[in-house]
Formats: sequence, C-alpha cells, structure tokens
Amino acid sequence: MNAETLNPDQTERLTLVPWRETYRRLLSTAGEHARGLRASLLGLVVAAALQGLALACILPLFIALLRPAPQWSAAFAWLAAMTLLALLATVARWRAMGFDFDGRMCRATHALRVQLGEQLRRMPLERLQDKRTGELSAMLLGNVDENLNYALTVFNMIAAAVVAPLVTALVTLWLDWRVGLILLLVFPAIVPLYRWRRPLQDRDKRRVAAAHSRTYADILEYTQGLPVLRAACCEGEKAERLQQGFAQLREVQEQAERAAARPAILIASVVELGLLLVVAAGTTWVVLGSLDLAVLAAVMVMVVRFAEPLANFINFTTVLGIIEAALARIEALLAIAPLAQQEPERTPDRYDIRFEGVSFGYAQSDTPVIDGIDAELAPRSLTALVGPSGSGKTTLTRLLMRHADVQAGRIAIGGVDVRAIPPKTLNGLISAVFQDVYLFDDTVRANIRMARPTASDAEVEAAARAAQCLSFIERLPQGWDTRLGEIGGRLSGGERQRISIARALLKDAPIVILDEPTAALDTESEVAVQRAIDALVRDKTVIVIAHRLSTIAGADRILVIDEGRLVEQGRHQQLLAAAGRYRAMWDAQQATKDWHLKEALSA
Repeated sequence: MNAETLNPDQTERLTLVPWRETYRRLLSTAGEHARGLRASLLGLVVAAALQGLALACILPLFIALLRPAPQWSAAFAWLAAMTLLALLATVARWRAMGFDFDGRMCRATHALRVQLGEQLRRMPLERLQDKRTGELSAMLLGNVDENLNYALTVFNMIAAAVVAPLVTALVTLWLDWRVGLILLLVFPAIVPLYRWRRPLQDRDKRRVAAAHSRTYADILEYTQGLPVLRAACCEGEKAERLQQGFAQLREVQEQAERAAARPAILIASVVELGLLLVVAAGTTWVVLGSLDLAVLAAVMVMVVRFAEPLANFINFTTVLGIIEAALARIEALLAIAPLAQQEPERTPDRYDIRFEGVSFGYAQSDTPVIDGIDAELAPRSLTALVGPSGSGKTTLTRLLMRHADVQAGRIAIGGVDVRAIPPKTLNGLISAVFQDVYLFDDTVRANIRMARPTASDAEVEAAARAAQCLSFIERLPQGWDTRLGEIGGRLSGGERQRISIARALLKDAPIVILDEPTAALDTESEVAVQRAIDALVRDKTVIVIAHRLSTIAGADRILVIDEGRLVEQGRHQQLLAAAGRYRAMWDAQQATKDWHLKEALSA
C-alpha cells in the first residue's frame, strides 16, 4: 500500500460511488452502533413515506370538498387520515432522529475515534512518517464528524425530497393514472442528471477535503514552529507560505462552487419544468372536461410542496460527497494492516541482541537503508553505533523496537525473533532516550509517570532524583504539578533530556537505547545528563548512537556503519589500530578539536 492509498481524496477518478457502498461504509464505521443507525435510517424512510401518504390525502379531500354538493363526512375522514399520517410521520422521524438526540451518535463518534487511535497505535510507525500531524488531526476530528454527525440530517433531507414525492405520485397514479404518470416521469429525468453530476461532485469534495487537511497541517506546523521561525527571522516567509495555502484552499473552493453552479441550475430547471408540465397538462384536461378541477387544485398544492425539495435534491447529495470522502479516508487508514505477529508468541528470558543478515529499505526509496548487517550484542554490555549521518544507525534501532519489520534476515532478543514477541511485551523490554525529546502538555509528574502508569509518587520522585531533575523541578511555578507546555516548551533542552531519562529509569527496562542524548547540550547540562545516563544504564544491555567518538571510547563494542553496511566492529583501540573507517573519523574529529583549541588560544 503506498501513500496514495492513505489519501484517496487526491485521486481524480470520476466514478460514481453506489449508495449501497456508502451505506455499507457508514454502517461499518458505526461499529457496535450499526444496528441502531440502520434502524434510524429505515425510520427516516418510513417517515418520508408516511409524509407522502399524508400529502396524497389532499387529492380525495379536495374532491370531496369541491363537489357541487360537498361530501363533508368523506372530507372529514380524509382530513383525519391526513392528520393521523402526518402525526405518525412526525413520530417516526422523531424516533429515527433519536439516534442523534439521545447521544448514541456521539457515542458512535467517540468509539470511531478510539478505533482510529488504536489503529494508529497498532500500525507500523514507518507508515506514519509520510503523514503530517495536522492531517491526522483533521482525520480524527473533522473526518469523523463529517462521517457520522451529519449522516442522519442529510439522509432525512434526501428522503423527504425523493421518497415522499414518489409515494405521493404512486398514490396519485392509483387515483388518476394520467396525473400520476406525469408526476412519476419527473424521477427518470432526475436519475441521469444525478449520475452525470455526482462523480464530479465527489471529485470536487475530495479536492476540498484534501485542501482543508493540508491547510490544517500548515496552521499547526506554523504555530508549533513560531519560536524557531522568529529566532531565524523566517516567520514572514513561512507566513507567506501559509497565505499561499489559504489562497490554494480558496481557489479549490471557488472551482468547486463554479463547477456546481451550472449543473445545479440545470437540474433545478428540469425539475421545475417537469412539475410545470404536470400543471399545464392538468389545466388542459380540466378545460377539455376530462379532469376534475378538484384534482388539478390538489396537484397544484402537491407541486408547490415538492418543487423545492426535488429541485435541491442534487444539492443535498453534494453532502454525500463530503461524507464519502471522509469514509474513504477513514477506511483507508483502518485498512493498513498491523505488523504480522509470529506464532507461537514467545518472551525472552535473557537480553542479548542479535542482528542476522538484516536488510531494510523504505517504500519511497529503491536503495536499502540497512544492507545485510550481522552483529551480536552481549547482555549487560555497552555497544556504540557510529557512522556518518544517514548511514542507518537510527533505522537499525527502530527495527529493533519494531517501528517496521526487516525485509530480510531477523533481529532476535535472547534468541527470540522480535516478530514473535507480543508488542506490549517488546515495548516493555526497551527504553529509549532520543536526541529530540517529546513531552506532553501535562504536569511534570504525569510526563514521568507515563513510563509506568502504576508507579507511586515516591517511585516517580526517586526516578527524577536519579535523573538529576529535582534542582529544576523545584524552581518551576507549581513544582511537580507545573504543566510543561506544548512539546515541553517550558523546559530547556537539557531539562527535557533529564525528564526523558527519568521516564526510562522509572520504566526500568533491561534494554536501553540512547540516540545521541547529549549532542545539543551545553557543558553543564551535558554533565547532569551524563550522570543521569550513568544511573540509567547500570546492568542493562545498552545501545548508544554517537557522533562524538570520545564519548564512546570505553564501549564494549563499537559498530561502524556506513551506507547501511557494517564496515568495522571492535573496541576503540582495536579499531584505531586497524586504520580503517573508524580511524579516519577519529582523526577528523581530533583535528577539528585541535583547530577549535588553537582558535580559542589565539583569540
């Protein structure tokens, strides 16, 4: 499945999505509430049919009233029947809309969002790299609301515009076949127009939905990056790009509106002319003496009642395009299969790590990122991964954490293939401290406790103490209960790192991955973070991704990766003596260090 599969709204195929397919998708996303939603939709059809029967009573009512000698008893009987049918239609519609009124629609919407959230948790994280956060937010919020919240309202309008007039026409056909037949001819005139216009509408709605999603992502990205943009004096440039996004959205919306205007006028005109034909024919028959004037009067009332809903029928169906686009996006996301779980499931009882002929490449690239790596990491050892940027070091650790699965070879922990370890168990075996730390807009305590939600306050505070966090936590306005702001913006880089290490300490996993955790820190922060790391890695199987080779000179094993291949491995002194790729990297860094020292002395 490629990226386009996750974005069906960007395709340009002009195909008519059958209503039964939209109906199937709608019920599918309603989940356990599908039965109630189906009953509500059926109730709206029944309500529209009862409304049509009620209006059809006008014909015999007028005949009874407009006779030379009015038949009052018959008139009252038909009036009573019309009133009863109208009341039944109201009750049926009220009960059907009860799916909205009593909160079941809200519960169905909530359940769908939870389902999408669980899918995001299960799906390969590699698949999420091509999706912007704002686009996913738009799907979880806007698309879910478009999918369910408007469904009954739209269906109610469509049923009232089609089912009620159709039932009235069928009853009229029984009372006077000529008038009924002409009324029924309006519907075959609408069908080809609908089939012609609906695919174009769906395409336009997909384009508008995609533009909305991109704009939502642009706004979120601009807002989150505003501090960096201001520091780089680029907020104006990015604002211009944001304005361009707004302009593109406006252009797409205007194109959709212009494309819909003429067909809507044409369809409305066809309906109006068809109904006027009914009146003209009825008037002619009255003049010729073959039609009762009462029948013509009744038909004119019915025409006036149904002219506008029928003329707007296609406009009502445009909302189906919005719902269909939302359904397609949701279904595409839910269709992404989680990583396959090997059977039988196993749990390792030791924590050595082995890479056996591991190869992996991203879907968007023909070049493998990891190419045939073989390596063995002893338990309770420190292994360093070094190499140029983009050589595959981080990808290798993500494969260990099963953000994606290897395409050749295998990765094993304690002799157990990671694909056979249950995801929850695997997540519990590994703690990771990344260079870029993500903190949530929650309290300090909650951000640490997320590593082990059942931990007591004392355990959280002990982890924070070991991670050298207490000094800055005490300075925060509300201490442990201070909210850290979006992405932890209230803290410095070193403080965020120490919170991340406190999480890892609290989790106490047997395997620890450190992805250049001190690369961007000042000297004081680096010393504090290094002390926290020393507490974290005791008696653990540790993998460190490093660019500064001086920080990993004491590692038990150093793996040198270049262009996805393992080109050297050994201890620091062994690799220096080998005078290979590692020695060249070491000499280059030492030369840079000597140059900085000379610059400082000469200043």
